[in-house]
Amino acid sequence: MNKKQPVVYPYIPNSEPSIKQQMLDEIGVASIEALYEDIPEALRMKQKMDFPEPFLSEPDLVRHVEELLAKNATCKDHLNFQGAGCYQHFVPAVCDEINGRSEFLTAYAGEPYDDHGRFQALFEYSSMMGELLEMDVVNVPSYDGFQAAATSIRMACRLTGRNEALVCGAISPDKLSMITNYCLPDISIKKIAIDQVTGNVNFSALEKAISKRTAVVYFENPSYLGMISIDGTELTEIAHKHGAECVVGVDPISLGVIAPPVEYGADIVCGDIQSLGMHIQFGGGQAGFIATRDEEKYLMEYPSRLFGITPTSVPGEYGFGDVAYERTSFAIREQGKEWVGTASALWGITAGVYLALMGPQGLAEVGEIIMQRSHYAAIQLATIKGVESSTFDGPYFREFVVNFDDTGKTVAEINAALLAQGIFGGKDLSQEYPELGNCALYCVTELHRQADIDRMVAAVREIVQ
Repeated sequence: MNKKQPVVYPYIPNSEPSIKQQMLDEIGVASIEALYEDIPEALRMKQKMDFPEPFLSEPDLVRHVEELLAKNATCKDHLNFQGAGCYQHFVPAVCDEINGRSEFLTAYAGEPYDDHGRFQALFEYSSMMGELLEMDVVNVPSYDGFQAAATSIRMACRLTGRNEALVCGAISPDKLSMITNYCLPDISIKKIAIDQVTGNVNFSALEKAISKRTAVVYFENPSYLGMISIDGTELTEIAHKHGAECVVGVDPISLGVIAPPVEYGADIVCGDIQSLGMHIQFGGGQAGFIATRDEEKYLMEYPSRLFGITPTSVPGEYGFGDVAYERTSFAIREQGKEWVGTASALWGITAGVYLALMGPQGLAEVGEIIMQRSHYAAIQLATIKGVESSTFDGPYFREFVVNFDDTGKTVAEINAALLAQGIFGGKDLSQEYPELGNCALYCVTELHRQADIDRMVAAVREIVQ
């Protein structure tokens, strides 16, 4: 009778029995189980895990994974009207070409003296973002827009010496949760309810909540529900009257048609650059930015890296490098004001390519197209009996709320029927904003043609009538 041979994986040398035994002998234990003796018996799983048999052939593994992936319904084979923080914008081919180059793709860290290309690329990105935002200082991208918002709030709290943040208007519950967790335990996050008519900031509620304890007033424009605040100046004045900083979250792709937050008094501007040349992929790719005026008190509160330009020892020559590196946790470790880890530098380079390609005119044209097509979609949906679109009174960008209360169908039922026709309907808001009723958040970008919108509207009409 043949003895069953052990499975040895050629790319994992330690799977070979004799090497395993050599390692055990070297550290002086009789078996692998001895390494886990400090774990209580009650917590140890003795039986084998219920895994399928391993694939011993790479082609078999590839086929298996491809079969699993083929089960996904993607935005490539479906018409997509979902957004809510991750958007299907057009990605020019040059963005993928540049961010796939090895000198950028693998340059995780590096120093200015040996990584000139990456430092210059990120300096150019920061410069273009600064021009778009009309701000002087823009950081190397943080992990995502959620982190950028939380870090901006912490910066404002350090600047004011206060520990209360008021989050106003509509915001993603996921983002609010992340901000709250990131600011624990020393900063209190208070959510101010939205105005049920405009979908924006409730001014009376803000006036009641703000006090001399408030460090920062945070709001987004456009908001999570797509609404554009036309009262930005009034909001910043309320914050400044009480000695608080004003932080505004913004999607940079909207700034071709909407005034940058600095024009209505924002002190710190933050957001996500996913809309600037990044595909939607597995929930990403996301990257956050923070921008301020070029004032030392703001600059020294940035926890993340800042890239600048400076003269070298050669007359007339310039180089790129870190600005005030000594303030970061990279330099002073646990003494840093805020710890910073993985950044999204590659996405900053990608966004820089997108901004350079589009230019001011291109961004204005994209913004105008998004405004026109999203409003067209809302108007067409409003022609369906029982459908209210848009739910709120005021201008909006890219996204709008649609109410289905009078159709006799839930958003879940409508979305299931749309999916059967190859359409991703709007995001169901019934759990996140139950006070809005049976509502969905619809997203329209420059990729939606009139025929796409008409197809979606016709499908909704058929489903609810």
